[in-house]
Amino acid sequence: MAEQLTSLAEDRALLGRTSTAERVSDILRSRIAEGFFPPGTRLSEDSIGGALGVSRNTLREAFRLLTHERLLVHELNRGVFVRVLTVEDVEDIYRTRGLVECAVVRGLGEPPYGLDGLGEAVEEGQRAAQESDWKSVGTANIHFHRELVALARSERTDELMRSVFAELRLAFHVVDDPRRLHEPYLARNLQILDALRAGDRREAENLLAVYLDDSLTRVVEVYRRRVGEDG
Repeated sequence: MAEQLTSLAEDRALLGRTSTAERVSDILRSRIAEGFFPPGTRLSEDSIGGALGVSRNTLREAFRLLTHERLLVHELNRGVFVRVLTVEDVEDIYRTRGLVECAVVRGLGEPPYGLDGLGEAVEEGQRAAQESDWKSVGTANIHFHRELVALARSERTDELMRSVFAELRLAFHVVDDPRRLHEPYLARNLQILDALRAGDRREAENLLAVYLDDSLTRVVEVYRRRVGEDG
């Protein structure tokens, strides 16, 4: 055992670097999810490393982790960029959301449920809409669905969906009319919340499934139109 422990101790420095890189990747992932770094943005190692006070190696490891999550892309001799999604990416994101989010609602136990987080996200969206801040409405919408997933009380599910929701923010960036996309879902989020407050999981799941289908149709429509314009 002593030999194994000695060998393990030699990895202590590696653990420290990895932990720091993971924390940096958490920060950057959150910034991407909040819309701070739009798709196509080149991420400067010097600027970001200086702002966060981390080494170049640590930052590169964080970039590698986020590249693995499909949030960043490395272009040879050009640097690291926030990924620009394709229509196929968007369809896959929504496929994953449907599988996970609907399963979370379906698998809830007996009511009452812990819905404070969902309620706060609904109120956040309503306040942003009153100020005509449609980007923040989109952020509140993501918060709503993140809180919905959190009802499963599964760290693995939360971790999986963190990167999915960050990718979703990248999809929202191409939408030319954010109000048209996000405003209808303020009422629909409230409908889902009300169904859960009433303990009606089946109704909440049905509302959610239709919601995701409609949102996918709208976002894909915008993507295809943009592809046509760019072509």
